[in-house]
Amino acid sequence: MSRPALVLRPAPGDSATANRLHAAGLTAIRLPLFAVVPLPWTLPEGRPDALLLTSANAVRHAGAGLDRLRAMPVVAVGAGTAAAAAQAGLHVILTGSTDGAAAVALAQEQGWRRLLRLGGRERTPLAGVTDVAVYASEPLDLPLDALAAAQGSVVLLHSTRAARRFAELAGRDGIRRNEVRVAAISDAVAGAAGLGWDQIAIASRPRDDALVAAAATLAIDR
Repeated sequence: MSRPALVLRPAPGDSATANRLHAAGLTAIRLPLFAVVPLPWTLPEGRPDALLLTSANAVRHAGAGLDRLRAMPVVAVGAGTAAAAAQAGLHVILTGSTDGAAAVALAQEQGWRRLLRLGGRERTPLAGVTDVAVYASEPLDLPLDALAAAQGSVVLLHSTRAARRFAELAGRDGIRRNEVRVAAISDAVAGAAGLGWDQIAIASRPRDDALVAAAATLAIDR
């Protein structure tokens, strides 16, 4: 018997994760905790060496301002972000496979020291990177007992914000932690979820496909 998998990430990423879970033979339940919304933004003074993208949401929500950056070389954190950037007409030169710090290291190997990152309002600072917020993840107002589906499921956590909010709402809704299994995209995300869960698995890499693989190891009751 397999447990259902609860996907908490915002749209449209929740659909991609759900599709991967379905392909792995698991039942996916989508319950976004946040909605991604665009923010007004302007380019800072000075010309950077390259554009750094650590989320496909930046491409989706940057709007017409992207037109001024189409000639700039782009460093993408991973394949999904690179695909979104290329589809938007940006010139992707380098694609990483782990996290933002690794993508910065790739750029520096090319001699690109002045990096401009379009990203979210809440983000992890990176050395040598100028940040411009082009979107925000706003908490959704979920009714009481919205997290009832978490009981007896595997919960996928993509970010520390999601982990903290899930833990908070689980407490509000009286979810018994010892009956919930957690798949986290990194050690930091697992730490943000706190203790007391039945089992925790960490993705082998900070990528959605690796997180789904980790969730699959928890879904089968043995």
